[in-house]
Amino acid sequence: MESQALVIATIGVLGVGAQWIAWRTGWPAIVLMLLAGFIAGPVLGAFDMRLLDPEAAFGSLLEPMIGIGVALILFEGGLSLDLRELRHSGSAVWRLATIGVLVGWLLGALAGFYVAGLVWPVAILFGGILIVTGPTVVIPMLRQSNIQPRPASILKWEGIVNDPTGALCAVIAYEYFRKVAESPGASLFEVVPPLIIAAFLSGLIGYGAAKAVAYLFPRGAIPEYLKVPVLFITVIGVFVLCNKIEHEAGLVAVTVMGIALANMNVSSLRSIHPFKENIAILLVSGIFIVLASSLQAEDLQYVNWRFAAFLAVLLFFVRPATVLISMLGSSVPWNERLFVAWIAPRGIVLVAISGLFALRLSELGYADGNVLIGLSFAVVVATIVAHGFSVEFVAQLLKIKGESRPGLLIVGSTPWTIALAKQMQTRKTPVIVVDPSWQRLAPARREGIPYYHGEILNEATEHNLDLSPYQVLVAATDNEAYNALVCNEFAHEIGRDSVYQLGESADDDHRALPESLRGRALFESGFGVSDVHERQQQGWVFRRTRLTGEYTFEDAMRDLPEDAHLLMLLRETGTMRFFTHAARPEPRSGDTVISFVPPQTRTPEESAARKPGTRGPDAQPA
Repeated sequence: MESQALVIATIGVLGVGAQWIAWRTGWPAIVLMLLAGFIAGPVLGAFDMRLLDPEAAFGSLLEPMIGIGVALILFEGGLSLDLRELRHSGSAVWRLATIGVLVGWLLGALAGFYVAGLVWPVAILFGGILIVTGPTVVIPMLRQSNIQPRPASILKWEGIVNDPTGALCAVIAYEYFRKVAESPGASLFEVVPPLIIAAFLSGLIGYGAAKAVAYLFPRGAIPEYLKVPVLFITVIGVFVLCNKIEHEAGLVAVTVMGIALANMNVSSLRSIHPFKENIAILLVSGIFIVLASSLQAEDLQYVNWRFAAFLAVLLFFVRPATVLISMLGSSVPWNERLFVAWIAPRGIVLVAISGLFALRLSELGYADGNVLIGLSFAVVVATIVAHGFSVEFVAQLLKIKGESRPGLLIVGSTPWTIALAKQMQTRKTPVIVVDPSWQRLAPARREGIPYYHGEILNEATEHNLDLSPYQVLVAATDNEAYNALVCNEFAHEIGRDSVYQLGESADDDHRALPESLRGRALFESGFGVSDVHERQQQGWVFRRTRLTGEYTFEDAMRDLPEDAHLLMLLRETGTMRFFTHAARPEPRSGDTVISFVPPQTRTPEESAARKPGTRGPDAQPA
């Protein structure tokens, strides 16, 4: 028991630690997790210092643990898929899920036989498994890379939809060869229809479970504190039940259940989104560490030059040909087609299914079945490394990279926010003003400031407004409580440290909203809405001052009016650091200081008395 607890703790430390290093360095998280697992398992094992051996620790429990983990990940991924996204990428997704499956299966099987040297049954089965482009890899990769919405949506949908499809293709191939081994001369007609019926039945069970949840949750049949446990137990129950109907049919069921729930507008599910995302991150981290550390030296003995050639063909021919053939005649631009054709990292499902069928194929007498374990790991490593490290470069090359500078999302159209938006535009910072009032947005329209007419808290806004370019949110409407509500809603998505609002801090007032429910208060003084509006009417303006090696922050402070208020530091990279009631950022050379200052009224004598060169190069009123 102590050994198992130690293994679980080590897996958690390595997985979450790899995610943290990826966040700090910008390296692909999946690559770091694989590297951590390899080092803790087979690398240290070669020196008799193996840190992790999950198979020895968990034994026969390891396979069902991984299976349930994959099911929960697929369900969580399905919950993130809104059918309204398909208005831009739907035809491409359906092409990849139909034509792409057939073309990819055929080309993968041919490459397995002629290049990797596998026998036909193993090559055909492995070709079916290669259809998957794991969401456990694609979604974290897209989260780290700022890709335009349509290609990102295509890759995300393909990853979710094709995971159960690839598993089903592998089951069809395996059941056919098993039938042939039992009764030579058996036809596909005896195998395929029952499996398709089983998949259809599993999909219906998943949809029925989603309808039951959508009916019970809003009607108070489940107390709030039990909703998350009930939902996750339901997912596991559906997965296990459908796997009893047919091997791997549970993946179809949980995927359908997730997508169905995501499109039933169940308001009760909004509160569990942060929790299920946290669970998905933990599961992805844990399963990758487990699979990589479980690799044994004998699994690698089959790796040879033919495998290297197979990987090259897979990367540079099979995937590009599959996508380009599937999208012939589609409306997707060629640069986006080429990007999708290159990005196809494989993940957990490929390794898990390959390991499962490797044992079953060996039992049927196909010696090459054992080769699948090493080959599947080679495919995962090669695709994750190749695509994880090249996604940024390829996106820039094909001009489908999103805005590189961090953007500012401003909620509320007021004279103060319009002035702030204009100031950010002059520094080439992406900015957008959101307000439900068309009339209040009139100044934004006149000034040429990007705007969105709608309620930011409306769930439909997520599908009509691409929020990915905006890493900082400022809520500055006339209602301080509403500002706090907006900040609290977006804190889990943008980050608690990146949501700000106008309104005094609650530090010294027990009657005010608690700090946990609001954004950080702008300005060190915690100006309220009425404060900035009053000063705006008095003629206060924004002023920007650029710091250099010769003109320091102290010089800038001396030149600012005594009652000026510092708002933010804008780094040369576009990163925004705000002065708040709780934090004072550290100024650097090259930063631009944006402050809110009263109107300047100097006599000619005062202006002449100022020493030349005391102002920053860009110091000027807004």
